[in-house]
Order: sequence, then structure tokens, then C-alpha cells
Amino acid sequence: MSGESKSNKLHCLDDLRSRILTEHLEPGAYLDEVELADLYGISRPPLREVLRQLAGEGYVVLHENRGTQVAPMTHNSLRNFFIVAPMVYAAVGRLAAQNATQPQIMRLKDTQLLFRAAIRDGDGETRALTNERFHSIMGEMADNEFLTPSLRRLLIDHTRIGMTFYSPRNVEMAGQRAVAADQHDEFITHIEAGDADACAALAIAHWELSRAQIESFVAPDSLYLPLGRVPNSLA
Repeated sequence: MSGESKSNKLHCLDDLRSRILTEHLEPGAYLDEVELADLYGISRPPLREVLRQLAGEGYVVLHENRGTQVAPMTHNSLRNFFIVAPMVYAAVGRLAAQNATQPQIMRLKDTQLLFRAAIRDGDGETRALTNERFHSIMGEMADNEFLTPSLRRLLIDHTRIGMTFYSPRNVEMAGQRAVAADQHDEFITHIEAGDADACAALAIAHWELSRAQIESFVAPDSLYLPLGRVPNSLA
């Protein structure tokens, strides 16, 4: 594969991730391989390699004889999301504080600057993507092959849910965004200090900040409530 083809393939991979996270490609939608190959200037074999990688990361589902589907969000998957998210986030926070390297901390700080800028500018898509990036870097810090796939899948749906209800003009949400940004700064402080207990506890608080609002938006009354809470012993 030529250098240009490799570049096009990487662009395709990164752009499809972003389009799925920001719901330009809606949950449950089927992708047109011919259209994508033309759009990104790559042939079908490298495109299928990209789609297989995205499937492995949880962005899409490959159906035999039916093509590639953007990962759907069903009532069952959302219920499981609420149940598992706080446990995974707390574990990631704890391990991030224990294992973070200085270069990773610098990347986290740079991402936080972009996150605050997106909030200031009312840029919902960039806010969602930089928030996802912030927590992905924490996942890299945690450096645990068992947690990484779960965190990646959670962040896909968390970002997409956020895109669904986010409104830069909502005054109530403006306060929530300010607190979330401050909590990101606290994560950095705890990680730099190597304070695993504080980082895990903050992960639960960070989750609870958005849980109630997300839950009221996406959870039907028939679901078992309360969702998304984790016993203190797991924090």
C-alpha cells in the first residue's frame, strides 16, 4: 500500500470514529461500502480492514450477508451501560493514578485545555470528542487489557448519549459542564499525586454528575431503578 493510501486509510478510520461518536452516523444505521470507499479514496479491501478494526473496538457490528451496522443503542444495552459504567470508571481511575506516566499526564492536560475551550465556545461536538479523549487517555494510563475494551465501549455510548441531549444554550447544563470541567482538573491533580483512592472516588462523583440527567432522558419507566450506582466497597 502506498503512503497516500495508508494516509487515506488512517483518515477513514479516525473520521468514521468521530462521525459515529457525534452521531453523524446514527446508531443502527447501515454503512454503504461503495460510498465510503469513494469518499475516503481507498479500495474495498483496506476499507474492510478499517471496518473490522472498528468492529473490534465496538463502533460497528459486522453482519454476514447484511453488511456493516453502526453499533445500535437498545434498551438492554443502555441498561447494562448504567449498571457497569460506574464500576469500570472507578477501576480505571484507581489504576490511572497508580500507573500514569509523565508524558500521559501532559497529554491529559493538553486535552483538558481543549475541553475547556470547547465548553467556552459552545462547540458541542468538540466538547464530546475531547471529553471522550480525556477519559481514553485515563484508560491508557490504567494500562489494563481487561478494562480497556469495556472502557472503550462505554465511552462510545456515553459520547453518543451526550450528543443526543447536549444543548449549549441550556442554562442548567452549563452549570453541569462547569463542574465536569473542574472535576477533570481534579482528576489530573489526583493522578499527579498518585492518589488512587481519591481518583476512584472522583470517578464515581463524575459519573453521578451526568447519570441522573442521562437516565431521565434515555431510561424508560419499565427499567429497574436506580440504575448506574455502585456500592461504596467498589469505589
